Amino acid sequence: MSSVAVLTQESFNEHRSGLLPEQVKSAVAGRSGAEDEDSLPTYKDAFPPLPEKPLPEGVQETGNAWTTKIKPLKSSVITQVFHVPLEERKYKDMNQFGEGDQAKVCLDIMHKTGAHLELSMAKDQGLSIMVSGHCLQYNRTGNNGHEDNLIMLISLSDKRAVERMNIEKVYHPFITGAYNKLVGEWMQETGARINVPPPSVNKTEIVITGEKEQVALAMAKIKKIYEEKKKNATTIAVEVKKSQHKYVIGPKGNTLQEILDRTGVSVEIPPLDSSSETVILRGEPDRLGQALTEVYAKANSYTVSSVSAPSWLHRFIIGKKGQNLAKITQQMPKVHIEFTEGEDKITLEGPTKDVQIVQGQIEAIVTDLVNRMDYTEISVDPKFHRHLIGKGGANINRIKEQHKVSVRIPPDNEKSNLIRIEGDPQGVQEAKKELLELASRMENERTKDMIIEQRFHRAIIGQKGEKIKEIRDKFPEGIINFPDPTQKSDIVQLRGPRTEVEKCTKFMQKMVAEMVENSFSVSVPIFKQFHKNIIGKGGANIKKIREETNTKIDLPAENSNSEMIVITGKKANCEAAKNRILAIQKELANITEVEVSIPSKLHNSLIGSKGRFVRSIMEECGGVHIHFPTEGSGIDAVTIRGPAEEVEKAKKQLLSLAEEKQIKSHTVELRAKPEYHKFLIGKGGGNIRKVRDSTGARIIFPTADDKDQELITVIGTEEAVAEAQKELEALIKSLDNVVEDFMIVDPKHHRFFVARRGQVLRDIADEYGGVIVSFPRTGSQSDKVTLKGAKDCLEAAKKRMLEMIEDLDAQVIMECVIPQKFHRSIMGPKGSRIQQITKDHNVQIKFPDRDDQQAPSADAPVQENGEANGEVKEPADPLVPKKCDVIVLSGRKERCEAAVEALKALVPVTIAVEVPFELHRYIIGQKGSGIRKMMDEFEVNIQVPAHELQSDIISVTGLASHLDRAKEGLLERVKELQAEQEDRALRSFKLTITVDPKYHPKIIGRKGAIITQIRNEHEVNIQFPEKNDENQDQITITGYEQNAVAARDAIQAIVHELEEMISEDITLDSRVHARIIGARGKGIRKIMDEFKVDVRFPQSGAADPNLVTVTGRPEQVDEAIDHLLNLEEEYMADMVENEAKMAYMKPSGSTASSMEEPRGPSKGFVVREAPWAIGNEKAPDMSSSEEFPSFGAPVTNARSSPWGPKRF
Repeated sequence: MSSVAVLTQESFNEHRSGLLPEQVKSAVAGRSGAEDEDSLPTYKDAFPPLPEKPLPEGVQETGNAWTTKIKPLKSSVITQVFHVPLEERKYKDMNQFGEGDQAKVCLDIMHKTGAHLELSMAKDQGLSIMVSGHCLQYNRTGNNGHEDNLIMLISLSDKRAVERMNIEKVYHPFITGAYNKLVGEWMQETGARINVPPPSVNKTEIVITGEKEQVALAMAKIKKIYEEKKKNATTIAVEVKKSQHKYVIGPKGNTLQEILDRTGVSVEIPPLDSSSETVILRGEPDRLGQALTEVYAKANSYTVSSVSAPSWLHRFIIGKKGQNLAKITQQMPKVHIEFTEGEDKITLEGPTKDVQIVQGQIEAIVTDLVNRMDYTEISVDPKFHRHLIGKGGANINRIKEQHKVSVRIPPDNEKSNLIRIEGDPQGVQEAKKELLELASRMENERTKDMIIEQRFHRAIIGQKGEKIKEIRDKFPEGIINFPDPTQKSDIVQLRGPRTEVEKCTKFMQKMVAEMVENSFSVSVPIFKQFHKNIIGKGGANIKKIREETNTKIDLPAENSNSEMIVITGKKANCEAAKNRILAIQKELANITEVEVSIPSKLHNSLIGSKGRFVRSIMEECGGVHIHFPTEGSGIDAVTIRGPAEEVEKAKKQLLSLAEEKQIKSHTVELRAKPEYHKFLIGKGGGNIRKVRDSTGARIIFPTADDKDQELITVIGTEEAVAEAQKELEALIKSLDNVVEDFMIVDPKHHRFFVARRGQVLRDIADEYGGVIVSFPRTGSQSDKVTLKGAKDCLEAAKKRMLEMIEDLDAQVIMECVIPQKFHRSIMGPKGSRIQQITKDHNVQIKFPDRDDQQAPSADAPVQENGEANGEVKEPADPLVPKKCDVIVLSGRKERCEAAVEALKALVPVTIAVEVPFELHRYIIGQKGSGIRKMMDEFEVNIQVPAHELQSDIISVTGLASHLDRAKEGLLERVKELQAEQEDRALRSFKLTITVDPKYHPKIIGRKGAIITQIRNEHEVNIQFPEKNDENQDQITITGYEQNAVAARDAIQAIVHELEEMISEDITLDSRVHARIIGARGKGIRKIMDEFKVDVRFPQSGAADPNLVTVTGRPEQVDEAIDHLLNLEEEYMADMVENEAKMAYMKPSGSTASSMEEPRGPSKGFVVREAPWAIGNEKAPDMSSSEEFPSFGAPVTNARSSPWGPKRF
């Protein structure tokens, strides 16, 4: 039941106002003294005596109360329920159940009878009445006058009537009409209520209630329609697929109503639980055709189809995150695609055409997947699953990527041993084989723990796991597991076959021992800007150095100021790596990059077969790098990078070659022994350059990577190639003519040629066609040196050796003293300046090692070893240069002198530039980025004074030619910073306005919308006072002066508008505040937006909780107040009704007590002619255990009792 009202005398105390005072008094008096003693039962009737003793056999028992049929002892409270249908209720139209006249009738009955009434309302609005009370009260209600009282309760009017018509269910749609329009019109026209059961309820009865005349008129209309349709309507039965019935019915039956509205034909659909597919159309014969067409159109407008697809393919059809399916559903949004887990089909539902298109697309996907996908399942003990997966999924991911399959290993909680493999058929089989082999291997394996210091783990694993991969490849049957770095554990676990584990253990122990040996470390200072070049593209350079020197090289973080590169490994290897890194820095000292435009169609011919042509240019031009754009990109720009001079040379050669290719290109190939190549090329390419200059042809020699080391390629015009070929062939022929000769070399110079295992002699042999130079044995004191080789090569080598001897004889060693602090500046970026001096003057220059120790002062001489040996170190002579300041030059005297002058010319000069101290931190920049940028740009050193000095002088040190440019740049930066300071000062203009704090929320706006708009529009900062500020009315505006003034005007305009508004206080009962405000303030926001006002409710704990303030323009405030008062009146009426209803539902204690007072104490169960009333016996004491013994209790002395003799 939907609602229950318990109607008692107590709960109706507040409704007594409906009765006259005399009626109330008489009702109470009647209850207290109107009991008729004759109606009380006698004691013998209520408690008949037991027989005294059993009778002998054959003696008939005399009639008494126990021998005759005992009357059942009835309950003193009797309950009966009456049901009143909706159509028979008088008060059925009332909004609030249990109120008004209905309540008064119930109260009147209870007052007159003393019975208890309970009313409850069912979902169908029918009324159930339960009457409870003592038998006498019930007799008054039930036997003597219950019909009259119930008539009072139900209050059926003589003028009202209820009629029921049994009309076949199939004709109900014609009576109700489409969308219940017809029955609605009749109800409005006649005033009667017509209740037609809904289609879902299988009832034929139509109930009409109302005034008798209205009911009769309504019945006539219904009967007319029924008879007319029964006579004229015919039916057609058609078969429609069960799955299409819902499309004929439509949402909430709208489609059936639509057909009925258009054609006047009723469509009858079999129930959902029926297997029938027959649809019946009922209506006028001439309308059935149109209705049938519409039924078929609706049925066929949507269709349900299915596509056969193995369930394991479903996730591939759906795609990652539904991508595949999203493409289909975006094109056909009306089609619903449903995948059912475990079923080998996909269900499609939607418009017929769309479904057909989607079905075709999915069938194509399924066919494609079936053709190229397969699956299998293997059984593996779950305890091996985690080993199959590997650390971080390494093993299983490798198998997936290698075989292009998907492998599903069940989680531990499933405890399943089935592993499913899906993917390419061949890959599935290969993955299956590998997984089974791994599982089989694990069954016969052993585990061993090795103790390896955690600091070596990373080195054993190697970069990107390369080294550990090599170990695993060497011991493929073993599994090596390293602990997680966060665990800081030294235990490395090895698992696999016994012999494999032992071998791997010995190998790794040896490896760790070597690592301990290779823990030598050296730090190399490298300019920060060259670190990326040392790393190389994709780490190529640093990787190559690491591999070739077998060292570990660590570079500082990119955001670190450190320039130290740390090299770890064997000492010799560390030195080799250090030299290579320093060489890279030296080489990069003068790097430039240019772009050359060459038609993209010529790129392939310029690159040559396997890059031979472009490689020859790169090698000839000192290792420049030439980068061609990607083939097919259509880009003409070719990038050349390297030392400036070599880049220019490569650019000319590349353009020349491109020009030749555009005109006409001819190629010829020659062969010569590899040892002749360097002689043919000549020192610095001098020989081959002469041939090229004289002929115009280009000669390309093989590189070390080429398989054919004898092949020489000549390209160019046909005439140039022929001429170059002729010259080269003559040179090669002369080189084949081997001769032997000797020369005299002073024994004191022999050491120079044979030192370093004959490095100088090897260089001569490489450069001059493999000439063999033999020096006499050490100690023979012979000065005869033998040369053997091609005549031309021999003569050239002999000439070169004489030059070397002459240089050795004339060689001097010269020192140049320059303070160490200038050495770095003299070297230049990447050592470019010192390289240039060495090249120009043909000398060797050696800089001293850095001396980082501070020289001791003269006042405090340094002592060595205290006074242990009594020796005190003498103070340094200021006239003697420090070793760290001496640069050593070797070569011919005149060349060394020239080189010394060049070095001194590079000594930097220092100038002072005045820069305001407050700007220093901006010049330095974040983490020194600003000052580093200027130092790199102007090639100078800029020294900013320490902060505690508060000095304005910045020192700039560098070459004189660079200082002017650096000073200009520094002053220009100062001007920029000063301009920024001035701008900041202008932006710091402050303006304060006084605004009443009550307007602040309005100026800020909802979520700060208004104030944010003002800030953004005028580019100012607006600050409102904090809660604890003294000046709560001060608003501060900061920004440019004109912007601040404009923002002030905007705020004042808002304030002026607010000042025109008025505020009125109204009293609204606080109980309706919550309803007016609404959920999350939705209701009050709607009111404020509609009337353009602001409504403020009192805070909790306010003095007057009913006081509400409305602010806005006068006319809008008046309208808003009227609206609020109307809402209050409406909500208060609802509250009064609800309180009345709650009174029925749950009576209050105070009311109950007030109603009980007149009744007095209960007399209990009363009988007449009791033994204690007749004789001198006392009434039994109900609290006595003797008078009312408990079962099984001991018995005291028997004594006479009003109940008669006791029998036990």
